[in-house]
Amino acid sequence: MKTYEQVLEKAELALSKGEYRFCIEYLSPIIESFPLSSKEGINLRTILVTALCGINNKKDAKKLCKELLKSYELKTRENAKYLMEIIDSPEMKKPENWNIKFEINTSLKKQYLESKPPKQNNIEEKKFINVIDSPTGETKPFKKGFTILIFFILLLLIPLLSGCVKIENTLDLTDVDSINNSLKIESKYINKFPWQIKFEEKTKAFYPDENILIDDSSFFLTNNNLDIKNTKGILKKIFKTAGDLAGGSTDFEINTTEKNFLFLKKYNYILELNLQTIKELDDLELYFKIIHPNKATFSHEKSPQLEISKNLIVWHLIPGKINTLEFAFWNWNKLLIGITFILLVIIMAYYLRYYRLKLGTDLPQLPSDL
Repeated sequence: MKTYEQVLEKAELALSKGEYRFCIEYLSPIIESFPLSSKEGINLRTILVTALCGINNKKDAKKLCKELLKSYELKTRENAKYLMEIIDSPEMKKPENWNIKFEINTSLKKQYLESKPPKQNNIEEKKFINVIDSPTGETKPFKKGFTILIFFILLLLIPLLSGCVKIENTLDLTDVDSINNSLKIESKYINKFPWQIKFEEKTKAFYPDENILIDDSSFFLTNNNLDIKNTKGILKKIFKTAGDLAGGSTDFEINTTEKNFLFLKKYNYILELNLQTIKELDDLELYFKIIHPNKATFSHEKSPQLEISKNLIVWHLIPGKINTLEFAFWNWNKLLIGITFILLVIIMAYYLRYYRLKLGTDLPQLPSDL
């Protein structure tokens, strides 16, 4: 089996030379050997889409773009959307005066062929182009009909794009004894869906108004200074309400364990969100963000659902499956450190008082009564 580097080098070389058909014939039989979930499969499919566009095979190009739209990576899905927009863009007719026409005088050609000497193998034949000096004419602007058509297409796209919604829940574990949670639902374009309005109405019944902020395109819910028990209850209530509106049931669990190592503690978290009964929704992005105080370790660090930075985990949730995240981090044992510091201060104060009394003072002493 050919390696990915060999396939990529040969495909890019054919693409750079404009040999689109060769590139398609070369990649099509082996493209399934590189799955869509891998970076190699995404790169080779993007090259194949470019080659198909080069021969104007829009049908197969759109089919591949739809596969790329199902990728777990946000960047890949955005690139696929851009490619789909390019494929679906209308074709413009080039005015005839944009092309240069070469006139061929048949009588001159005949005379030239009759008087042409026998071709010699060692002398290279020189070719000349008969270029006409007449101007091609001024560049004409687009006609009114084209402008109206583009404007009409854009008007049709606006209501379609207005349904794209981003749901983002952020769990702040910077202080594990005082947890903050915030939920943000944002319509990326214009209008809210009916289910968004129903979710806002149901959420208002659970939480006071000071925890909720609503504007024309967004919804914010914040809960601060929570312990782990209250955090579990709030998250379960949020996901259950959202699941009921989506036509399915959800089950959310957080399992936590602590291990004491004198001045340090190790915290282990296992988060499980069952979205098997929720159908995959188009144009809906689900994210669960976790802020942790120190560097975290993961059981599946290379998962395509995770984006990991220094103190932030971005977990991409996928409807129709069980989403699981397991991580751990270290933190200071603040209670033991505080008790140790107080004991040290008390011991130092005692020894200072003891040695001060032992040294005595330079003040004169009163005579004692005999």
